[in-house]
Amino acid sequence: MNGSIRAGNLFGIPFYINTSWFFVLALVTWSYGSGLAYEFDTLTGLAPWILGFFAALLLFASVLAHELGHSFAAIRQGIKVRSITLFLFGGLAALEKESDSPGNAFWVAIAGPAVSIVLFGVLTLINTVLPTSGPVEAILSLLAYLNLVLALFNLIPGLPLDGGNVLKALVWKITGNPYKGVGFASRVGQLFGWIAIVIGVLSVLGVSQFGSVWTILIGFFLLQNANRSAQFAEVQEQLDGLTAADAVSADSPIVQQSATLRQFADEAVLTADKRWRRFLVVNEAERLVGTIGVSVLQDVAREDWETLTVGDRLQPVESVEEIASDRPLLEVLKLFEEKQVSELVVLDKDRSLLGLLEKSSIVQLLQKPSAVTPA
Repeated sequence: MNGSIRAGNLFGIPFYINTSWFFVLALVTWSYGSGLAYEFDTLTGLAPWILGFFAALLLFASVLAHELGHSFAAIRQGIKVRSITLFLFGGLAALEKESDSPGNAFWVAIAGPAVSIVLFGVLTLINTVLPTSGPVEAILSLLAYLNLVLALFNLIPGLPLDGGNVLKALVWKITGNPYKGVGFASRVGQLFGWIAIVIGVLSVLGVSQFGSVWTILIGFFLLQNANRSAQFAEVQEQLDGLTAADAVSADSPIVQQSATLRQFADEAVLTADKRWRRFLVVNEAERLVGTIGVSVLQDVAREDWETLTVGDRLQPVESVEEIASDRPLLEVLKLFEEKQVSELVVLDKDRSLLGLLEKSSIVQLLQKPSAVTPA
């Protein structure tokens, strides 16, 4: 993952640490170590810094437990968790797909804060029941408090926070449209992002005692991710109901197996877009039987172009991803990302070749409002 280091697997889930995490680890270690050294005179030498480092690790273990809560809720619904990443502002569990119902989406969203609330309760109980004192009591109190803050902060009802996903599920349930849920929760997330930025700026200017530079950074983080969610929701809503057939390139490079090389050169290569260097070859039934490259015209003498056919020089179909023409475009977009391919071969219900679908074709489709209205 970009800017992240793989640290291993947790319950079969790839676990990554973003490089920004080390900055926060050092900051928390220094900050809390200084606090312990000031509060407890008995701590000398490296002891407060070691305890500060230990407290920082426990804090990130709490964030990790929060993300595992989301992950286990998703796994129970049959959703694969691609990875968990710790970064500057917390953690992120990357899921393979969204939940299939607003109820399931709610449980995935609420699972993380629920884990943090449970940790708050357990740590508070330990501090109350067991005879803890000194630095141990201070560290447990800190962790209990931070888990409560983690839960409450994440319950703010705006994307990308967990509360935003809860709000998304609620709007989805009311409207029956998941994209309206994402759009509404994204706008609320944008609002909270701006509020955090304003509060932070007022604090820096000395107008308010509430907030800090961190409030500004958190505001920008919320705003950036809320904007991204809003844009994605808009794309999802535009593509909803459209299929692969709607985005097939009108000038797909297709040539008949029976065509002579002369016909191939004159009727296909010369009239086709310059970007096509390979053509799909079909038989009389429009079934894909192979491919032929433009370079074959250089390998064959011109006097033989009239007698040799495309079928005589076609190559077997290799590394071509095929999809059904009725496959939803939203799934096609995900397939492009998963397979890391630039084009897909679209087949009709009878397995006849419909054409090529490029990612750029979907972009062009989105740029034509009249073309994105499902039939």
